[in-house]
Order: sequence, then C-alpha cells, then structure tokens
Amino acid sequence: MRSKKYIHELVSILMCLSCIAIYTSCSISYKFNGASINYAKTKTIQIGDFPIRSVYVWAPMQSIFQNKLTDIYATQTRLKQVKRNGDLIVEGEIVGFDQFNKGVSNSGYSNQVQLKMTVNVRYTNNNNHSEDFEQKFTATTTYDATQQLVNVQEELVTEMCKDITEQIFNATVANW
Repeated sequence: MRSKKYIHELVSILMCLSCIAIYTSCSISYKFNGASINYAKTKTIQIGDFPIRSVYVWAPMQSIFQNKLTDIYATQTRLKQVKRNGDLIVEGEIVGFDQFNKGVSNSGYSNQVQLKMTVNVRYTNNNNHSEDFEQKFTATTTYDATQQLVNVQEELVTEMCKDITEQIFNATVANW
C-alpha cells in the first residue's frame, strides 16, 4: 500500500515539474512572425525601388516584387514605412531573370524549364551598422516545357517573389 502512495506522489511531482518546464520553456520571447525587432529603438523602415537590371526583362516583375516586399514588412512588423531616413533601409535591384532547360525527355527535347530570379539587396541598420550587408537572394521554379512561358510567367514570378521576399525578411529583421 505504501509503495502505491509513493508512486502516486512521485507521479504527481513529475507532472507538476513537467507543467513548470513546459510553461517556462514557452515563456521565451518568440514572435509568431519571426521578427526580432527592438521597437523602442527601431520604428521606421525605408524600402527603396528595386529596378530591373537583368538582361531578360518582364516588366510586371518589378511591381510584383515591390508589392510583396512592402507587404511582408507591413503585415509582419510594426515598422512605419517612410520615403527617407529610415531606421532600416532595404534597397537594391533585380539582377537576374533567366530560364534554363532542366530536364530532357527520351526524345532528346527539353521537358522541363527552370526559371530563376535573383535580387541584389543592400540592407542598412542605422541603429546598428554591424548588421549592414549586401547580398544576392535567389529563387527558382520549374515548369513543363510544353507550356509557353507567357502563360505561366505571372504565377511563377509571384511564387519566386514571395520566396525571395521571405528570404530578405528573415535576413534583415528575423535574425535567424
């Protein structure tokens, strides 16, 4: 009888310790969006235009990218977007938009095409210049070679822009 009581007490203690461990481990300051910004020091962000500087150009690509970039900071941070003198500055240019044959069918013709987009980004943190950087971010996607690029281009570019803007966001304010 005594051993049952001892086991019951031990289980109760272990349950309490488990609850405490879970509670304290969840109290670490993580944000759902992944941003780690000290809003007491950093209040504004300046997002420059990203002109297309690649050899191959699809004009709507610039506005799709620009909208995705401004949207990710607007929806996932409390930073106010300003035209100049931002605490954080994100600027750059779209430097690559290329397509390559990715796969070859048994007939010897291409059956998959890879589309690649590259964006050069200059990031300046006016509160902590040790975090400044210039870096290229790239995204790729593939499509069936039987399709015309013009028919799938908007969807694929939107997908790549989303990928690249998430990479930029993580590199600039998520500090992963």
